[in-house]
Order: sequence, then C-alpha cells, then structure tokens
Amino acid sequence: MAKDLKPHIGIFGRMNNGKSSIINKLTGQKMAIVSEQAGTTTDPVKKSIEIFGIGPVILIDTAGIDDMSELGKQRVEKTYQTLKEIDCAILVIAGEKFAEPEKAIINEFKKHEIPFIIVHNKSDISKLPENHKKAIEREYSTKILEFSALNDDAKMLQEALKNAIPESAYKKTSLLGGIIKPGQTIVLVTPIDDEAPEGRMILPQVMAIRDVLDNDCICVVLKETALKQYFDNNPKPALVVTDSQVFALVNKIVPQDVQLTSFSIILARLRGDFENYLKGTPHLSNLKDGDKILMLESCTHEISCGDIGRVKLPNLIRKFTGKNIEFTYLSGLTPIENIRQYAMAIQCGGCMATRKQLINRTNMAVENGIPISNYGMAIAYMNGIFERVTSVFSR
Repeated sequence: MAKDLKPHIGIFGRMNNGKSSIINKLTGQKMAIVSEQAGTTTDPVKKSIEIFGIGPVILIDTAGIDDMSELGKQRVEKTYQTLKEIDCAILVIAGEKFAEPEKAIINEFKKHEIPFIIVHNKSDISKLPENHKKAIEREYSTKILEFSALNDDAKMLQEALKNAIPESAYKKTSLLGGIIKPGQTIVLVTPIDDEAPEGRMILPQVMAIRDVLDNDCICVVLKETALKQYFDNNPKPALVVTDSQVFALVNKIVPQDVQLTSFSIILARLRGDFENYLKGTPHLSNLKDGDKILMLESCTHEISCGDIGRVKLPNLIRKFTGKNIEFTYLSGLTPIENIRQYAMAIQCGGCMATRKQLINRTNMAVENGIPISNYGMAIAYMNGIFERVTSVFSR
C-alpha cells in the first residue's frame, strides 16, 4: 500500500516496559493494547499516524526483546527482521534495566545505520540513577529521555524523534529535480495494457505527473499509440518518460536530441542504489548457462500472463543472452536466503517501498559482490539504449 512510503519508526524494548503506552501517547489514541501481563505484543504491528513536525509515519510495535520462551525466540527474530525497513528506532527501557538485550539491539541499530533514541519510561515510579544514565549516554553517544507515559506530554517524544530521524526520510524529494526546468514540456508515455489497474493509473505515473506539475512544467500524458502523432504536430518536449516495456517502440519515435528515460529508472535514481545499478546492469552480457537471477519485487500483486517481472523480463533476458537462465522471485520484504547462489539480482522500481527498504534489500547482493540492476535499466540495456536513458541524470 502507498502508506508504506512513509518513514518507518520501530519501537523496541523488553516486555512490559511500556512500548504500547508510548505508542498511545504519541498517537493520542488507544491504538495499542496496554496490559500488566508481559508479552501482550506478539508479532510486529504497523500503525499509521501523524507526528507533529515530521508528518505521516508508520510506527512498528514489536515484541519484547527479552522473551526467551520457545515461541518468544521466534517473536524476537521477527522483531529483529523489522530493522531492515525502519528509518529510526525508539528503545524503551524501564526499571533501571539495561543489559544484554538492550546492548544487542543497539549494536544492530548501529550495524544497520539506524538513528535511535532511548526513552526511560515509567520515570514517575523511578528515574534512572544519574551515574548509570551518564555511563550509557557516554558509551552510545546518545541522550536518554526520562519519560512517563502516564504523566508527560507527547511533545517531548515528538521533539526527540524529530531531532533523531534523518530529514531525508520524511522530506519530500523530487523525481525529476535538477533535470527539468520551469516552463518545459514533459511527455509521459503510459501504456494501458492487461497489467494496468482498472480505472486508474499506477503509482509511478501518478507520482511523475505530480512532480512535473510541482516543477512548474507542462505535463502531457498519452499512450504510446499517440506518441508519433504528438511529435508530428507539436514542438519537441524537453523530456519523454515512458513505461520501460515500450522502450523499443518509443526509442524509434523520440528524436535523438530529446532526452528519454523511464518511470522505473527515475524511481531507481530517487530510492534505489542507482550507482550500483549502473555498474551491475552490463553484467547481463556475461551471463552463462545455468546462472540464477534473483528478481526482487517490492510489492505483492496478482500475476498475469503479461507480468513484467515474472514473464516479460525473464523471457527478454533468455532471448538476449541465448542462455538457459533460472529465475527466483521474491516479493515484499521476504528474506533472501543463500544470496551467493545468484549470478545477478534485478530490483523493480520500488514504488511501494522506502529508500531504506530498497537499499537494505540490495545491499546483501552488493556486499557479496553480486551485480544488481533495475527493471527499467535491464530492459534499456537489452534494447541497446542503456546509455541514452541513463545519461539524462549526468547532464
């Protein structure tokens, strides 16, 4: 869902430390169940809220990090899995307890480069001893917020979060910023095929329309069947952005002196590991018989006979390489197993994921020396227009 594009904030801590109370305080609503019984929160639960000064966010309520029961270990494992999708973390401590569970989760925050704040909850009952507090703050280069979910105002938490979460996670960035200029005409080519949703446009197209308007440009939206007619009867636009699937046709129609790219590629520039996509895409020419490619989809959707990631792109790769290539498909945030078995990974545009989620997803391949690409870049490369559609971003 589109709400997943919002910044993700994870709430972590031991059982019964008051994580759910903190969420209720932040939201001003009783969104999370509060109970004296430890282990009330089981699996991670996402809640969409608005935080003053930040805007819409997704809060992820997680199970206690100290649950060592047989079932609890599985819950803790799921709690740790959320680290791959969050932009900021709140560690809730209470009762002067700060030991291995807290140290372990902080080490993971640092490993994943997640900014975090530490909240000592239930401070109305007892505050953290000053020497203990200073020792923790010194060791982890952070400040501990003394807080009472029962008595204190949420503004304290909101301000601490605003200072911790990187602005890049919630400040709106432009898809085409720095590429287009006010007053220019931008043409968006949007095929309507069996993958197009009934009665509406897909998210990348909607995002591009809004971005063109935000940049004070003239936006022309048309189907690929009307593109030649447009060029025959109108001045040349500054840029054409197309669905990658019709690259071959659009490339023939759009004059070489008009910039051309795709929705998938502009999304990759905004959210993905663009530089490693550029480096990894040419590896398509080096594939061998029996190689495996990991296809990464950021959303779950109904699969059709014209599905780009599962049908069209694999068929194009087999035809381009002339090799017997195997494909594995992973959707959403499904964990990647045995990454080294793959010769290459290809990520979708990522319209339903945050930059943090995409980078964490492809980093495993990069760290293991496995080339990565993007749907749009891969299609462009195999159509012989890779340099043309990526040079837009280097001008």
